[in-house]
Amino acid sequence: MAGITSAGVGSGLDLESIIQVSVEAENAPKEARFVKKESSLNLQLTVLGQIKSDTSALTDAMEILSDIDNFTKRAATITQPSDGDIIAVSTTSAATAGSFEVEVQQLAQGSRAVQDDANSYTATTDVVTASGGTLTFTAGAKTFDVTLAAGATLADLRQAINDATDNFGLTANIINTGGVSPLSKLVMSSDETGAGNDLSITSNTAELDKVSTTANGGAAGGMVIASADQARDAIMIIDGISTSSSSNTFTDVIQDTTITALRVDTNKGTLNIETDKESVRETIEKFVESFNSAILGLKTAVTSKVTDGTARGLRSALINQVGSLVAGAGSLQSIYDLGISLEKDNTLKIDSSKLSDKLNESYDDIGTLFAGAGGVGVMINDTLELYTKSSGIISNQEDNVKLQQRDVESDREKHDYRMELYEERLRKKYASLDVLIASLRAQGSAVTSALSNLPGFTREK
Repeated sequence: MAGITSAGVGSGLDLESIIQVSVEAENAPKEARFVKKESSLNLQLTVLGQIKSDTSALTDAMEILSDIDNFTKRAATITQPSDGDIIAVSTTSAATAGSFEVEVQQLAQGSRAVQDDANSYTATTDVVTASGGTLTFTAGAKTFDVTLAAGATLADLRQAINDATDNFGLTANIINTGGVSPLSKLVMSSDETGAGNDLSITSNTAELDKVSTTANGGAAGGMVIASADQARDAIMIIDGISTSSSSNTFTDVIQDTTITALRVDTNKGTLNIETDKESVRETIEKFVESFNSAILGLKTAVTSKVTDGTARGLRSALINQVGSLVAGAGSLQSIYDLGISLEKDNTLKIDSSKLSDKLNESYDDIGTLFAGAGGVGVMINDTLELYTKSSGIISNQEDNVKLQQRDVESDREKHDYRMELYEERLRKKYASLDVLIASLRAQGSAVTSALSNLPGFTREK
């Protein structure tokens, strides 16, 4: 509003108070309506936000409950030997239930080449090639080259192998034996496992025969792979049948199952593959818990009388759909056949004993009941999306409320401007009155002064 001036200075009247009272009388009713409208809109946004919050956990639960893949999982239970784990297992939903006895006889390994004494060097600074050359390293289908400059030493060779950008997993080390006749022996270890994947080292010059498995002329080189250091497969015995793998991972040796060998042990372990009933039980329990939370939260929103139509509509839809009849789920026509009941306050309650029986008796039908065509999980999930997705009912209502808030803000700004003009008009009117009264008082004072100078004039007291 306009800046305050000292109205009434000339007249001596309390015009400032009169102006303030007049402005307040004009402003108060409008301001009260603005405050009431803003409070109502803020409360609507709060309740709409609370509805989304109350249904958030249920939305998460329904995304799981409406996905049929969550009802086809398999659980692998392993009984390991008492002295430690020998295998790790993962399965797909296509795995067939069964029990298997497993023994790990051999772990996969890569090859290891060691320089023999006759071809070893006496120090790491010994030159391995005076004129330079190229070594080719191969293991299975993998290969890479290392080119050495003239005068390269044993230490240079080790560094070049380990630093090669296309090295497939070969590690070079030097072992210094010490003693009276010390030797510096090159050792190379390949991580390319599996029978037939032994490390092969060849070169383009006879100078490098001492660090090759095959000499340039075709004879044996100075690098030797002992029998115990050869690359080999992992071997497991499953129910008396020998199986092998080029790595320690056995894929589909039991169909749709991956077994990883961890340790060799003559003691056997037992692998049981079965439907993951516990996971389904937890999913159903989570659904009931989040459904109850949402129903009680929506009841509060309905009671608040704010956006109660939205809360009431969603609450009614959830209550009606949760008990829907579903076709094609065998003996399970509704969730009530699982031992779930609808209480008087519209919350759900689980009979754990009956649910356990149904998990054993009708496991395959439970997925259809919740996640099949027309399943309870699918229907509720669709309803929640209709209300809570980014362009859903609640989001649209929030946008509408925010638009109304902007309108109120605009109306308040216009009202404030009108009040400034109103105060300005009052001040102009009262300023004129102030001047008039001041002038009349001045005139009265002048007349009184003139009269007091007349002979015989006596001013009454």
